[in-house]
Amino acid sequence: MNKMEIKDLDLYYGNFQALKKCNLDIRENEITAFIGPSGCGKSTFIKSLNRMNDLIEGCRIEGTVLLDGENVYDPNYNVNDLRRRVGMVFQQPNPFPMSVYDNITYGPKTHGIKDKQKLDEIVERSLKGAAIWDEVKDKINRNALSFSGGQQQRICIARALAVEPEVLLMDEPTSALDPISTTKIEDLVTELKEKYTIVMVTHNMQQASRVSDRTAFFLTGEILEVNDTEQIFTNPQHEETERYVTGRFG
Repeated sequence: MNKMEIKDLDLYYGNFQALKKCNLDIRENEITAFIGPSGCGKSTFIKSLNRMNDLIEGCRIEGTVLLDGENVYDPNYNVNDLRRRVGMVFQQPNPFPMSVYDNITYGPKTHGIKDKQKLDEIVERSLKGAAIWDEVKDKINRNALSFSGGQQQRICIARALAVEPEVLLMDEPTSALDPISTTKIEDLVTELKEKYTIVMVTHNMQQASRVSDRTAFFLTGEILEVNDTEQIFTNPQHEETERYVTGRFG
C-alpha cells in the first residue's frame, strides 16, 4: 500500500530546474532509499515531501505530492499538520540548545499538550523509540548539545517521533557519524519501519543495500530508476545505475 505518491514533480529555483518530472510511490512501513551523485536532486526531492522547500525564496513546484491520497500542495492543505505527520531528521545532528527533556517536548507543547504527566510519558516513549532512553534517562535535564554526535542524532530522531509522525524523512542521517553510531542508527531505522514509513537519502551504497526495501536512483534531477533494493544492486535496468552502484560512475 502506498503512503505517498509523487506525480510529475517539477521543482525550480528561479530559472533553474532542479527536479524534472519525478514520479515515485512510497510504500507504507517500508524504507525507501535515495541514491545518486552529489547535486542530483535527492535532498531537494526529500524536502519537497513535507514542503521544507517552501522556506526557500524563488522556489516553485509543479506536480502532485499525495499523502494518503491528499495533495499536500493544495492551497488549503495545513502545512503545520503536514510537518507533524511527515517528520524530518537532517544530516548534521541539530538538537536545540536546551535540555533533552525540552527538546523532546518542544513539538508536543506547540501542538497544545501542557499536562506534565503526559509530557513525561511522551519523553520516555520517544527516547525509547529512538533507542537512547537507557543512555540519557538519568541526564534528562542536561543540555542536549553536551552529548556525542551519535547520541545527539538519536535525540533528534526522538524529537521527531514525539509528535507521532506517520512518515520519517532522513537526509543522510549518518554521514556525520562514526561507524559505531552509524550501525546504531541503521539498526534503529530497521526497527522503526514497523511503525513508520521511512525515506532516507544516503551516499553510502552499503547502507542503502543493508537497510532499505526499495531504492530510487537520481541523476541530474530525474529519478532514473526505482525498484526493490536487491534488484537495483544486482540487476539494474539502466547502465548509469549499474555504473553508480558498482563504483564506476564519474
